Amino acid sequence: MDTKIEVDGLHKRFGGKTALDGMTFTVAPGRVTGFVGPNGAGKSTTMRVILGLDAPDAGTALVGGRRYPSVPQPLRLVGSLLDAAAPQPGRTARNHLLWLAHSQGLGVRRVDEVLDVVGLASVARRKAGGFSLGMRQRLGIAAALLGDPPALMFDEPFNGMDPEGIVWMRGLLRALAAQGRTVLVSSHLMSELQDMADQLLVVGRGKLIADTSTAALLAAAAGDRVRVRTSAAAAAAAALDRAGGDVTPAGHEALTIAGLPASEVVAVLNAAGVPFTEVATEQASLERAYLELTRETVEYAGRPTHEAAR
Repeated sequence: MDTKIEVDGLHKRFGGKTALDGMTFTVAPGRVTGFVGPNGAGKSTTMRVILGLDAPDAGTALVGGRRYPSVPQPLRLVGSLLDAAAPQPGRTARNHLLWLAHSQGLGVRRVDEVLDVVGLASVARRKAGGFSLGMRQRLGIAAALLGDPPALMFDEPFNGMDPEGIVWMRGLLRALAAQGRTVLVSSHLMSELQDMADQLLVVGRGKLIADTSTAALLAAAAGDRVRVRTSAAAAAAAALDRAGGDVTPAGHEALTIAGLPASEVVAVLNAAGVPFTEVATEQASLERAYLELTRETVEYAGRPTHEAAR
């Protein structure tokens, strides 16, 4: 069954504020798709519209060609984690899942299976109100997995996770995608998405900015920049500038050069007799690439630290 998520021309306003302004994208099965953007970019609203929790003013959101609210047993189609605080605090973890399972025609065995998958079997009879944020996240993930759905959506699933939990979550998401499921993950932890997401949807101010593979975005951000360490920075900069390089100081005894490959940088410095201790192709981070793409769409931006301290 084709379970791609299709969002087409979503518009949504809350009072005088535009939350979605033509949001359009497709999430394909068999890979982890990261959903990223500044606060207020429309990520959570989009997910809520897909799940029928908010009605769009215009546009459509389909999973496997169907509207989620029209599906008789929706947890068998889409599993989601939007809010780790959702469970009733007075219910035990097991009873919370039993209640959900009963609503979907699922048995007790499946409840115990997902509790074991998320590592909560030993605390299944504890009340959710006494859980840490990381434990509540695990309970929410268990609920998302309950119907064994072919499509899953997680909003900030790494929140509250300890290092072990982050490693576990990363492996779980990869495994779900490897099983051919459609996996959409919203996260502010760019370092996690860099190592895990195959595709990235970058959004800002309610619309799509980029739909690209993680590898392509990192390659574009790197821009073939080369980093040089030298005790003769001025002489190195002059020689590389004459050779057509775009040279930028990068701290003490360091330069960044664009427009010349590392092999040519080495040749230019050797020909000019300029000493150096390092020449390396600069590796881009997903965080830097993301900030470059979204700098014009940040709605809540603070002042630099040195200005705030005045």
